[in-house]
Amino acid sequence: MCGLLGLLTTGGDAAARTDAVAAAMRCQRHRGPDETGTWHDPDVVFGFNRLSIIDVEHSHQPLHYLDGRYSIVFNGEIYNYLELREELARKHGATFATEGDTEAVVAAFHHWGPAAVSRLRGMFAFLIWDAQERVLFCARDPFGIKPLFVAQGPAGIAFASEKKSLLELLPSLGLAGDLDPVALQHYLLLQYVPEPASMHRAIRRVESGTYVTARPGREPDHERYFTPVFHTGGGTGPTLHAKIADALRDSVAKHMRADVTVGAFLSGGIDSTAIAALAKEHNPDLITFTTGFEREGYSEVDVAAESAASIGVRHVVRTVKPDEMMDALPSIVWYLDDPVADPALVPLWFVAREARQHVKVVLSGEGADELFGGYTIYHEPLSLAPFEKVPGSLRGLIGKASTRLPEGMRGKDLLRRGALPLEERYYGNARIFHDDQLGGVMRQYDPRRSHTDVTAPHYRDSAAWDPVSRMQHVDLFTWLRGDILVKADKMTMANSLELRVPFLDPEVFAVASGLPQSEKLGENTTKLALRKALAGIVPAHVLHRRKLGFPVPIRHWLRDEMYTWARDIIRDSQADHLVDLVAVQRMLDAHRVGPIDHSRRIWTLLVFLIWHGIFVEQRIRPEIPEPAYPVRL
Repeated sequence: MCGLLGLLTTGGDAAARTDAVAAAMRCQRHRGPDETGTWHDPDVVFGFNRLSIIDVEHSHQPLHYLDGRYSIVFNGEIYNYLELREELARKHGATFATEGDTEAVVAAFHHWGPAAVSRLRGMFAFLIWDAQERVLFCARDPFGIKPLFVAQGPAGIAFASEKKSLLELLPSLGLAGDLDPVALQHYLLLQYVPEPASMHRAIRRVESGTYVTARPGREPDHERYFTPVFHTGGGTGPTLHAKIADALRDSVAKHMRADVTVGAFLSGGIDSTAIAALAKEHNPDLITFTTGFEREGYSEVDVAAESAASIGVRHVVRTVKPDEMMDALPSIVWYLDDPVADPALVPLWFVAREARQHVKVVLSGEGADELFGGYTIYHEPLSLAPFEKVPGSLRGLIGKASTRLPEGMRGKDLLRRGALPLEERYYGNARIFHDDQLGGVMRQYDPRRSHTDVTAPHYRDSAAWDPVSRMQHVDLFTWLRGDILVKADKMTMANSLELRVPFLDPEVFAVASGLPQSEKLGENTTKLALRKALAGIVPAHVLHRRKLGFPVPIRHWLRDEMYTWARDIIRDSQADHLVDLVAVQRMLDAHRVGPIDHSRRIWTLLVFLIWHGIFVEQRIRPEIPEPAYPVRL
């Protein structure tokens, strides 16, 4: 796991840009504290920070292959690299100077071209420079586990693992650092900035499942190589459940490949417990980690400890207090690059810090809900089915009537959502501000913009599927890669810890993508097929337990311990030209006295105000430790 930066120049002046690239790498040193290095030829500069996981003593980067024809910087892990190396050697006579996965990637590209990315089983973002053809090839993994930002200007195009590095290079690329008001509007709707946008207009993200081909002075070509497709031909019953168990067991086995110690995150739910139980089969000394809060109802520490005891692993707990959370949030937001208002990223930050004291790699359960139908909201098409029988004109009247009901009144949202078709009402698990609420807080609100700008292409691609599969499809392109995987990558890499997600594996997806709806939401539960598959693997007390994750008591804290802290953030902010700070303060005060819960909307605004204070005002300067590592040139 590492941090990369690559600059392809327009004028062939790469040598003159090396120092700038090396300087821009410093802000992502946490991604690779073991060593750093740069390399250039006339057209391209590569910079790299390495966290050594596989072939620790070798596989230094930038790595050169085939007498220097290819140079690669690679962030991620390829779990089938041993099989790929064997096949490349047997079929193509490939030879290798290292024992790692990086050389397998570049060798696969040499022999198979862009088709090689579909053969990679893992998480990745990489850049390969072909000095013979003078072409830069970049790719990102199918689900978007690893980030890859891009900025293109008159002086060249640059790619990086961290947006902060590109911010430093914008002037040299001939670009300005203007904010994107559309990205802000979408953030307030969704609690994250959806791909491919970022909060800065000049910086975008290479989308998941996409590769890019770039040549000096020419427009880059973007090609999607992976699109998740759901169908219902995967069968049912015990045979299906056995296939799921086999695929997951194989995935965990592959994800355990490392030359350093591997641990696992463990909450009270079925997903992380399954990963830990299967990992224990490969490492009897496995250590698991969990986090929680002292407030009742907001901690899974006891359940996680019971699970750890049941599967026989050593267990470490990190309890988070509100004052720690307030102190850490500016640093957390700095590491995020763009604001993400998921409160669960805060306990994830703390448990990652704790885990890094013991291990260098952890496994986690992200992706199970999106693949196997794990969110309670996936039941919504069933509960709203009666509305489908109501004539369209009458459904419209029901929707209008719902707007006259008081905010927070029971049944208001049900009526509002029942009046809408799926394409309009569902845009992911996080629903912060509704479109009609944004005008009250945004200075530059554009009523022509909506969440449908983000979701419409994904609904078009899945038009023939059942409603639940369509919701899963939307989540894979929005919620998963915009929230879940961003916080997983950023909070662990902030602590120089590699996180691996065995559920987000091509072979696991191949089985999960064929589940009929009855195997997702049958028997009045979620992830039915997965629960059946894991019987006998996970302890009985978590097999049918409802999902909690890492819940955070911000609803209570913003009324008490965090009120003054939040008030001061609003008071000191210089973002009033973007957000109505008086309205934000009124919302905070209304939340304090109740009864309406505004906590998620307040938290979303507070995270943005902190982000603006760091990256725009440069008034907030988080304390970021500087890991020491050897410099390799």
